[in-house]
Amino acid sequence: MLLIIGFVVVLGCVVGGYALAGGHLEVLWQPFEFMIIFGAAAGAYIIGNPVTVLKKTGGDVASAMKGPRYNKAAFLELLSLLYSVFKLAKTKGMLALEQHVENPHDSALFNQFPVFVKDHHAVIFLCDYLRLMTLGTENSHEMEALIDVELETHTQEVHEVSHALQNMADGMPALGIVAAVLGVIHTMGSITEPPEVLGHLIGGALVGTFMGVWTSYGFIAPVANAVRTTHDAELRYLHCIKSGLLAHLQGYPPAVSVEFARKALQSHVRPTFYEVEEANQKLAPV
Repeated sequence: MLLIIGFVVVLGCVVGGYALAGGHLEVLWQPFEFMIIFGAAAGAYIIGNPVTVLKKTGGDVASAMKGPRYNKAAFLELLSLLYSVFKLAKTKGMLALEQHVENPHDSALFNQFPVFVKDHHAVIFLCDYLRLMTLGTENSHEMEALIDVELETHTQEVHEVSHALQNMADGMPALGIVAAVLGVIHTMGSITEPPEVLGHLIGGALVGTFMGVWTSYGFIAPVANAVRTTHDAELRYLHCIKSGLLAHLQGYPPAVSVEFARKALQSHVRPTFYEVEEANQKLAPV
């Protein structure tokens, strides 16, 4: 929603300001200039990115328009899940988690937490490391190094689209110049025409430069940043799980391990200690 509001503000202020200053809006309509700029940008985007990035672009932009999936309530649910997992492991041993880890979508434990269960990557992430613990992994430093490698790889993967969009934004002003130069070439071919015709042709050429710069800094670069910010916020979900797992592996009680995970959250989505405690008291036994 904020992305759409931003688009409206950028469009309204630039076009509206131009019109209020006495500019003629019809001059801005230069479909062949647009074809050169946006067609070349689309072609360059296809040339410069693998199929996986091309397929993800629409979905990532749509996700950025909706904003991050996880709010304070979602993180509170996650902390309650971690508490349940750690409590079960402490009271009945790590092997008690095996049935839940191997069949997470049939697990009575995990199905108490619908937001978590719907996140396929988070489910796999947690279950993989719980499985390692049930198999006997006890060194927290080695586990942390392994988690960091996975998170780094995942971060690079989810940022592919934002990097591609930023590269497109960086190239748009240059493509605007290309369109403008072609417009000037066309104008020079009509140099014998009267001034009013030449003025129209020169104005059309300059629209190319304007459109390239405007779309770059007014639309594409902000979208790239919004995609990146959305993924950064969602990566915090996995970092929260990481902090809880490492604390549990070091032998802390469930409540303390969950507190480690809670402290990994940003302040605007971080539940209070008492909110977590109250939510944990309402958990159904497994």
